[in-house]
Amino acid sequence: MRVDEFIPSNVMNVLQGGQNNQNANGNNNISFGNILEQQLSAVNDKQVDAENTTNQFVAGDDIDVHQVMLSTEEAKLSLDLAIQVRNKLVDAYQELNRTQI
Repeated sequence: MRVDEFIPSNVMNVLQGGQNNQNANGNNNISFGNILEQQLSAVNDKQVDAENTTNQFVAGDDIDVHQVMLSTEEAKLSLDLAIQVRNKLVDAYQELNRTQI
């Protein structure tokens, strides 16, 4: 079993320098901003999914409580990760600003 089978494809594209992502013109168009936007969009999607699942459970739909807990915890963990990444980026930016030329 290969270890990289567990790495999501968008992370593998970043690690490989974006060789597989091409826009309509055939140019490699991967930037840090695009990757950050995609990942924040994924975090938002998980938050919305958790809210929808919770609302369905409260409304009495056929949703198991463990599914509600799983989606809520996944959304919480993804948000916590996004906050930690943001904190690291802010720290790196502040460190760069402190660097003397």
